Amino acid sequence: MKTVAALLVVLPAVTFSAARADTSDRFAMGGWIEKFQPAIDQANASGELFRIRGHCQSNCTLFLGVRNVCVERSATLLFHAGHGRGPNRYVINANSTQRMLNAYNARLRRYVTANGYLAKLEFSTISGARIIDEFGYKECPRGG
Repeated sequence: MKTVAALLVVLPAVTFSAARADTSDRFAMGGWIEKFQPAIDQANASGELFRIRGHCQSNCTLFLGVRNVCVERSATLLFHAGHGRGPNRYVINANSTQRMLNAYNARLRRYVTANGYLAKLEFSTISGARIIDEFGYKECPRGG
């Protein structure tokens, strides 16, 4: 009976926690770091699951560095070098590029570096399934 009572208390909390998990949805098309850093900081501070799903390009890939991140198999992640703003929009920026590299685990960092993904401004794509299977990121639980 105590076990049943404990489950009745724990299960709603687990369900509520999963329902509150943040996602990459509103960041899918990338953007400037000022848009991303508060969400990254919040995800890391809360410890809540952060789901990368769907289309995730450019600075959206910074969420791979969130401590409790998961990736959906159906996600598509698009990588490119960091760049400047305004007249420098088409100039690779070493600091921005390094920030992205620092967010990736060692396996992914080696791969994108070896294949020039962050040495050009054009997108290079990696599927969520590959991010999970080859680079060791956690797969998201179903239903979120």
